[in-house]
Amino acid sequence: MNAKPEIYSPLRSVVRVVRGSPTSDGAGVRLMRLIGTEVLSEVDPFLLLDQFGSDSAADYIAGFPEHPHRGFETVTYMLEGRMRHRDNQGNEGLLVSGSVQWMTAGRGILHSEMPEQEAGRMSGFQLWVNLPAARKMTAPRYQDIPPEQIPSINPAPGVKVRVIAGQVGETSGPVHGIATAPLFLDVALEPSKHYEVSVPTGHTAFVSVFEGSLSIGATTLNAGELGVLGAGSALKLESAAGGRAIVVAAQPLGEPVARYGPFVMNTRAEIIQAVEDFNAGRF
Repeated sequence: MNAKPEIYSPLRSVVRVVRGSPTSDGAGVRLMRLIGTEVLSEVDPFLLLDQFGSDSAADYIAGFPEHPHRGFETVTYMLEGRMRHRDNQGNEGLLVSGSVQWMTAGRGILHSEMPEQEAGRMSGFQLWVNLPAARKMTAPRYQDIPPEQIPSINPAPGVKVRVIAGQVGETSGPVHGIATAPLFLDVALEPSKHYEVSVPTGHTAFVSVFEGSLSIGATTLNAGELGVLGAGSALKLESAAGGRAIVVAAQPLGEPVARYGPFVMNTRAEIIQAVEDFNAGRF
């Protein structure tokens, strides 16, 4: 009787650990920046990752008044709290606990994100994902995903996974039509549990821990730390005392990046054009 062939699935390891840097953005919102710093400027196609979280309204109440974007996508994942967004095209929506907004800024948009609460805890992440040159001037669009539309699965005892984008087994996330074919998961492990998940080969990937601690091979990441992952087709997470993290991967673009504040293009000339368009009211 022939034995079944062994399936070889090389596990990704952590090649770099980054601790978040305290900063502020918008009208003074206090947050922790993990990507987009002097230590880690970008991880193609990821341009920025901010984690925000506070019980003090003074840290977030001023919000993010109207500001422009061009040439990339912003992903807001609300863990706790309520945030109202509006733009100059008349779009408006409310982000609540557990919801996601994937905004493709494309050729340009002006929008605001303002807290719709005066007390309590507000926490979550904002991620910037670059757009390929061919799609930088596409029409802006939103994907506002309420919490009830994000599938939550229990692939193993003591493991809970929210699938925001990409696919885990037979479960697909609700975010679709993204150029970089992302995987975006919220993974929670109870103490002494482990979880192995497929990650597309060739995708850039990272794990950002925001509760407890998680181990990936010989590396342990604590809350507030991000691990950039090396090559492989799978990721194994383990936790001695319990932990929770976002697991994110996407296809790298391998294109030149010209960056000026809220504008991300491929050349300096395109940045100059973006500034001129914004100043002329063409967004």
